[in-house]
Order: sequence, then C-alpha cells, then structure tokens
Amino acid sequence: METLWFSPSPVPTLNLKHSLSTFQLITTSPKNNKPTRHPSTVVVVTATLTNPTVQFHKSTSTTLLSPPPPPPPPLTEVTADSLSYESGHLGAVPRKQATGAGDGVHNAMSYLTKILSAKVYDVAVESPLDYASKLSERLGVHFWLKREDLQPVFSFKLRGAYNMMAKLTTKELAKGVICSSAGNHAQGVALSAQRLGCHAVIAMPITTPEIKWKSVEKLGATVVLVGESYDEAQAYAKKRAEDEGRTFIAPFDHPEVIAGQGTIGMEIVRQLPAASLHAIFVPVGGGGLIAGIAAYVKRVRPEVKIIGVEPYDANAMALSLHHGKRVKLNRVGGFADGVAVKVVGEETFRLCNDLIDGVVLVDRDTICASIKDMFEENRSILEPAGALAIAGAEAYCKHYGLKGENIVAITSGANMNFDRLRLISQLADVGRRREAILVTCMPEKWGKFKKFYDLVSPLNITEFRYRKNVQKEEALILYSVGFHSTNQLKDMLERMASNQLQTLNLSNNDLVKDHLQFLVGGRSVVDNEILCRFIFPERPGALGKFLDTFSPRWNITLVHYRALGETHANVLVGLQVAASEMDEFKNLANSLGYEYAFETDNEALQILFC
Repeated sequence: METLWFSPSPVPTLNLKHSLSTFQLITTSPKNNKPTRHPSTVVVVTATLTNPTVQFHKSTSTTLLSPPPPPPPPLTEVTADSLSYESGHLGAVPRKQATGAGDGVHNAMSYLTKILSAKVYDVAVESPLDYASKLSERLGVHFWLKREDLQPVFSFKLRGAYNMMAKLTTKELAKGVICSSAGNHAQGVALSAQRLGCHAVIAMPITTPEIKWKSVEKLGATVVLVGESYDEAQAYAKKRAEDEGRTFIAPFDHPEVIAGQGTIGMEIVRQLPAASLHAIFVPVGGGGLIAGIAAYVKRVRPEVKIIGVEPYDANAMALSLHHGKRVKLNRVGGFADGVAVKVVGEETFRLCNDLIDGVVLVDRDTICASIKDMFEENRSILEPAGALAIAGAEAYCKHYGLKGENIVAITSGANMNFDRLRLISQLADVGRRREAILVTCMPEKWGKFKKFYDLVSPLNITEFRYRKNVQKEEALILYSVGFHSTNQLKDMLERMASNQLQTLNLSNNDLVKDHLQFLVGGRSVVDNEILCRFIFPERPGALGKFLDTFSPRWNITLVHYRALGETHANVLVGLQVAASEMDEFKNLANSLGYEYAFETDNEALQILFC
C-alpha cells in the first residue's frame, strides 16, 4: 500500500479554498528504481497550490491519512441516590413511551431476524417456564418463572456469548477470543469456546473468588488475574485483543449478544401462546438481556409490558432513561454483583429507550426476601441478581394491586457462594416485612424490664441486645420482632408509646443492620471522633493498605467488619480527626481507592452511641 504525501511549497500558498483535483500517483520500485504509473486518483485538497512543483514520497499506504475523530464527550457522572421512588412504582419511563412518540416496534424489526436465526441451542437449552403456585396464591396473580438459572452454566449469559462466537469466521476462531468478567459471562465464554474448539482468555480482577476463576479454568479457558477492578481487567482484555488479533466478546453491548439473549423472549411467547400477558420483569445490568427480550416481544406482542428491575444502589439504566442519555454512576452497590454496572451499553440503551416501559427499583432486603421466596417455592437458591426480577415483580404487584394477570419474572442466575447465605437469611424476613429491628429507650428501674417484655410479648422476639450502663439513668434495648401483619407491629408500637417507652423502627437503616446491632454496649466518649463506612476489597493486604494510609497519623477508635459477598466487605471505622485535619483526611481517603461514606451524623448512631 502507498500513502500520498505533498512536500511543502517554498512559496506561500494563497487563495485558500477547497478544490477537487486529479493527480497521477507515481512511485519508484526499490528493486529497479523505475517509476510505476498508477491510475488517476481523485483527492480533495484544502488549498489551491501556487507552486507548480509537487513531489510524491513513497510510504506504506495509498489511503490519505485523515485526522482521527474527536473522542466522545465524557459521560455525566451521577450518584445512585439522585433518582429514587417508591419500590414497586414503574418509574424512569422513557420519554418516547411517555409521550407515545416512540418508534420502538419499527426499530425492533432489525433484530427479529437476528433472534430467529440465533445459534444458541447448540449449547444452551430452552429453559422451562415454571408456574409459581405459592407466589401466585399470595399475590393474587399468575406468577411465572423463566428458569435461566437452569442453563448449563447456571446463567442466561451463555446464550449471548455463544451466539456471537458461533458467527465468527474460521480464521477469527483460530486467533481466539478474549473477554473480561468476574462472573457469569466468563463461564459462558469459556464453555462456548470449548464447544467451538477455540482458545479463550478470560481477564478477571484479582479480587475474583477462587471458586469462580477455577470453575472457568475447568472449562478449558486461560484465566488471567489482573487489576483490582473490572475496568482494569477490561482495559487489559481489549489491549490484548488488539495486540494478538483476538476477538473481544462483549458482555452485553453487541448486536449478536443482544440477539442471543433475545431468544428468551421468543421462548416466553411460544410457551404462553394464548394467554394474555401483562408484563415480563427483567433484571438489568448493562442492558443486554432486557434489550434482547424487548426487541423480540415488542415486535410480536407489543401490548406486553417489558419492565426492568434494578437495585436502588445500582440503577444506571433508570438514571440514563431519566436523563434521556447514558450517564455514569460514581459508585455502584455490589450486593447484586451480577448487575453492578456503572455504565449501560450504547446499543442497549438505544433499544431500551425505544422499547421498554420503565424500571422498578428494589432494595437489598427485598432481594433477600425473594431469594427466600424462590427457595420456599421449589428449593432452588438464586444469586441476588438472579432473584432481582422476582423482587421487582412482587413489589409491582403490591404497589398497583394487580390481580388475576399473568406476569413473568426472569430468574437469571444461580452462581452464588455458600457463605453469602448467612447475610441473606438475616435480611430476608426484614425484606418480607415480617420482621422489624427496633430500639426502645427504657428507664433503669427495677421491674421495667418485665413491663417491657409484657408489652412486646404478643409478638415473637427473634433477637435481643441489652447492656446496663451505670452512667445512664436510661437503657437502650435493640431487638428484633417477628409479625404476621403490619397491623400487629403498629399496635405494639402504640402500646409502647402509651407507656412512655420511646421506640423507633430502624428496619430501613443499613448502618444498624450491617454494624450497630453488633456493637450495643460499646458506647464511649471520644474526642474528635468521626465514623466512616468503607468498602474493602476481599483480598490479602486490604487492611494493611488501609492502616498504612491512616495509622499512626490518626488514632483508630472502632472497627467492625461485615462481609458483603465474595468480593467486598463493609467496614465501619472510627478515627480521631480534628476539624482542622478534615481536608487532609479526605485527600488520603480518596487516594486510598476504597469507596467510603461518612456516618457520623447517622440518626441511629446518635441514638445508640450517645
């Protein structure tokens, strides 16, 4: 290949204007130094040349080099709590849907053929659509579960990965594939590569639990542990793909991946052919699953609602739809790690903005309750992201009083470590609104404890913490009660108030559930004490890095550690930091690289530790 170059003119060029000129390119062979004439080439120049001498220098390409396009503007960064509405409410309705101006059904046509011809069934199975009789009876609807947790790798991700890889050429497969993932996508790519006979490299953060990366290795892929975050692993994967000519398998933002996931929508329509279907509830991370399902269902059954479900602290799609453009979360909650995405895909957002009907938001406790619901339904245990759609569907039915309708929830995955079950079991009944965490202020007098018990005892006391404080005339009792209806709890709170026992419901305070309930009796007066909640990565050296940053510069007054899952832990830390040193502290905290938030002014902290 050759490149056309102009040598600079010794005479200033004047009369600047665009001109269309034809040149005959002449190059010289390095072997015989004889000129070679090439066909006339039309090029666009940006000035009329005033010097008749034009030289052509040989290079390596005949294509005129143009300046690279400017990089896209950075995405607006927002906080997850900048958008919040009642759980179960259908919010973040795309503007086109709200105004009735959307052309989504027309746009979905381009994906219909892709979905119908998707090559997913070489490796995936048509998952069953199970009727959830217990949930149906409790909610008064016909509740169906699309069991993607029963796929060979216990997740829907296999569909999109295989569909994209199956359409690569023989030459592309020979060069291999690469992806970045800390979970279900990694296993989907690894199994797909095994079936297609190509080599796969999986880049995973160094915080990935051993059980996950070993399961990927067992499928024949090469695992590279690199970087402390998903973003670092992804950067490595894309760079290596470019260097080695491998194909990067996107987790969600690729038409063939979206089409592969869309086969789930095709199956639902086929499995409920005659029934009227009110809505399909879909967990949302990067948006590939809901975009694919909507692309098919809105084309063949446009009356069916497609509703996304996100956690309150990982609501990138809801915020993007709310703003009418893609935005970036500055921090994302990691409890439902399968959907913990800071930025949704470009193509997935375009489809969702055209096609879906909105997003329901749910909290951590509600997700835990739905994991328990699934276990009681059929003794299956879902991962938090896998139970997300059930949580959203339940909240939606309760919020709108839906009765007698058919609804479908996608159970998207079941890859969860056993050690997470302890936290889930602790929060499930709170999420079901069948247990409450309360604190009561009671005078330190003989006989008051018996009176307290008599007032509470119609309800089942499931947990109780009390410690006498000789320096106080009043005692604080932190306890949990189980109840069958909200009226029972309401009556009990009224009994406490009528007997001058001040009682607060702390069930919605995460600081209490994660930390303070374990620290009752540990009150102390410490000068200049601040309390912060840090998210520690679960890896050797994380605590040491923290201590190297703050100690011995500031005295550490309190530490309480609570595992959140396989990759992160929630740590409450107290330090003695004077007001004049706060800017220095914040700078060091930011440089540490761990997510954190100040909790010094938390209402529950003031009650329990003052």
